[in-house]
Amino acid sequence: MRETDLKTLKEMFRRAPFIADLGMELQSLAPGDCVTTLAIEPRHLQQHGFVHAGVLATLADHTAGAAAFMLVSSGSSVLTAEFKLSLLRPARGERLRCQAKVIKPGRRFSFAESEVFCESEGEERLVAKASATMVVVMPGDE
Repeated sequence: MRETDLKTLKEMFRRAPFIADLGMELQSLAPGDCVTTLAIEPRHLQQHGFVHAGVLATLADHTAGAAAFMLVSSGSSVLTAEFKLSLLRPARGERLRCQAKVIKPGRRFSFAESEVFCESEGEERLVAKASATMVVVMPGDE
């Protein structure tokens, strides 16, 4: 893993206003893999007391992007080009954990999958799965 990119990614998590406001935390990184967590608070819930789908989607998307970022060349970044979320069951508990893995890295596009688990009373249950296509943004592409 490139140490400079690890530092860059940690800084990106800290500086991204929406991600910081949600309370997402980066737990672990490896090339093509990322794990994040989120302590569930009342502000993350929808009207029925479950974690809002938008929170689950953000966690899955940002974690997949971080996993893909770890595989691009120095100076490049990634942006989400396509994203699909399958909600498997309501999320109610104390904490969310998302694990993302790049399943097909590429020079211009990478494909990743995320799984979101909800921890409640010491047990984790899979609550959502996502697939994402990430476009690699190279210097000068903007």
